[in-house]
This record gives sequence, C-alpha cells and structure tokens, in this order.
Amino acid sequence: MTAETSGTGDLSRVETGQKTLVNRRHLVMGGAFCLAAGLAYARTPQVIFPVVEKTDFEKLIPETIGPWQFETSSGVVLPPPDALSDRLYDNLVTRVYSAPEDPPIMFLTAYSNTQDGVLQVHRPEICYPAGGYELTPTRPVTIEDGLGSKIQANMFTAKGRGRTEHVLYWTRIGNEFPLAWSQQRLAVIRANLRGIIPDGVLVRASLIAPTMDEAMPHLSRFAAQLNQGMNKQGRALLSGIKS
Repeated sequence: MTAETSGTGDLSRVETGQKTLVNRRHLVMGGAFCLAAGLAYARTPQVIFPVVEKTDFEKLIPETIGPWQFETSSGVVLPPPDALSDRLYDNLVTRVYSAPEDPPIMFLTAYSNTQDGVLQVHRPEICYPAGGYELTPTRPVTIEDGLGSKIQANMFTAKGRGRTEHVLYWTRIGNEFPLAWSQQRLAVIRANLRGIIPDGVLVRASLIAPTMDEAMPHLSRFAAQLNQGMNKQGRALLSGIKS
C-alpha cells in the first residue's frame, strides 16, 4: 500500500507540473500574440484628415478669381464614370469662369481625405482621352502660388471635338506634388510608412487658345489669383499652403 501510494503521489506531481508548464506556455504565447497584434495595429496607417462636406468644400472656391467671374458649372471635361466615382470624388467642383478681357477658363478640383493606394484621384491624362481627345506629351512646369512660393504642376494640350484646349494641373498627395502616377503611388507609400493615410486633391484649369504659349500666362495668373482669393482652409486643401 505504501509503495502504491508513493507512486500515485509522484504521478500526481508530474501531471500537476505538466499542467503548470502548459498554462505558462499558453500565457506566454497569448501575451506574444497580443503584443504582435498591438504592434501591427500601431503600424497600420490611420486616416487623419477629416471628411469635408460638399457644401463646405464648394464655399472654399471663390466665385470671383481676379478678373474672372463664375458663370456656369457645365462645359468642363469630367473624369470618366466608374464604380468608384462616388468615393473618388466626394468633393468635386466644376466651373467655367469668364472675364471681360481674358479668355474663359474651365476649372475642376476634386478632393478626397483618403488616398490609400487603391482609391486615388484620376489624373487628367485619363479623362481627356476618354472624352475623345488626343494629347500632347505632358510637360512639368513650375508656377507661382500667388503668395511667394511655387507649385510643381503639369501641362499638356488636348485636341478634339473641334477645339484645342490647353490644360494646367497639379495634384497634391499629403505634402507632396507628384508629377506622375509612379510618384503619386510613392507619395502614398511614404505617408503610410509614417503611419498616415494622406489626403489628395486634383486642381485643373484649362482654356481654348491656338497655342500653349498664348494660354499659359492666363492659366498661371488664374492659379495665383485662385490661391490669393481663398481662405486659409482652401489654400491648405488645394495647394498645401498653411498660411
């Protein structure tokens, strides 16, 4: 009886030790999993820019820009419709401005508080060909922002539908002004590595003229006076200007 009792006691101690070891192992593994999950969440890029209501966004764009006055919302080449349009263009403003001694300017701006690499604002090189236009090669250009700094922009000429339209535009992704799709994607990646999902905007102005040399002085002046005429929030959204 004594030997049997002793054997049984040893077995119980072994089983108890194994259970303790298993419980500790589960505890350590659970803690490791929680830590990994916490680190993964901490590294996940977060949306930090608030959604801008449509009516509030429209109010940011002045109806008077230098000598130009808002005339109509029609007559502007639009991005092609697709399944993501409603999300891509939460804030979309299209206007035609006229002036007594300057050619009419067609204006479009589209803003989204989320540029995650999948949802990104379309560049004009997509929407114009979709509308039947042929484009000249896109060229980079530096323009004045009207407040002492410069904006990296693009320009091209679109021919079709019996007219020649000259286009000046820029895109802002977070704090960057990418000039190509590849740069736009890299801007999103760089922001993600900082833990941020950046916002993004497309600003486009165009007019009809025989040559780009004739169009650019008007387009550049319009862009500068646009920034001068907006309030602080409008300048920050469209051109990244903080003052």
